[in-house]
Amino acid sequence: MLNKALVLAFILLIQGIAYGQTADEMIDQARTLEKQMKEAPALGLYKDVLKIQPDNIIALIGASEICSRVGNRVTDKDEKLKNYNDAKTYAEQAVRLAPENADANYVMAVAMGRQALIAGAKEKVTAAREVKRYAELAIKFNPNYAKAYLVLGKWNYEMVNLSTLEKTAAKLLFGGLPEGTLQQAINNYEKCRQLDPSIVLNYFELAKAYKDNDEQDKCIEVLKKAVGLRNVYLDDANIKVECRKMLDALQ
Repeated sequence: MLNKALVLAFILLIQGIAYGQTADEMIDQARTLEKQMKEAPALGLYKDVLKIQPDNIIALIGASEICSRVGNRVTDKDEKLKNYNDAKTYAEQAVRLAPENADANYVMAVAMGRQALIAGAKEKVTAAREVKRYAELAIKFNPNYAKAYLVLGKWNYEMVNLSTLEKTAAKLLFGGLPEGTLQQAINNYEKCRQLDPSIVLNYFELAKAYKDNDEQDKCIEVLKKAVGLRNVYLDDANIKVECRKMLDALQ
């Protein structure tokens, strides 16, 4: 009986400490956890902040970005879609609160882009214009926003690789879409690399673009650099495995 009472007292003490934290302290802790690649507890803290401060822009942005990453990682389609929907909901609120915030526009571009990649032809082409717009707004408000250039690179790459059905849907809905080119995708990825050479995903996407552009030497050079990078995000180890596979196939 005494042991149960002690356990209960300990739990109440820990809860009291947690609820006694300020929003700023919880955000600092969440960011530290993200750097340690502990996304689940970091997301939990961002959600806790939003319970007490629903309009906390930093928590909204942090929660959106993690949900997009988790959604990209999980294999179950329903779970993937739920995470992407959550990411978009957080991003929409962030953009509504701070329309000129570069981070808010970036997470909106990412959330919509992730949704588009698993959507049908009509939904994909409908989202395409908005993904580009939000990525460009992020760059407008922060010209050195490396990850926004990664999104623009991915947008160009996907536009080049639209299926016949998707191109037909784009023509019927909008009379077509803004032109995307493989060279522009490469330029965007290279700009991202120049601004932040630590983003493993950017190297993988750049390598794919160089491969499709028949620039094998540059593809190999990018892949070799990628596999030697330090992991920053939880997905980086798996991305580097894919880089190694591509590299082995080319050499």
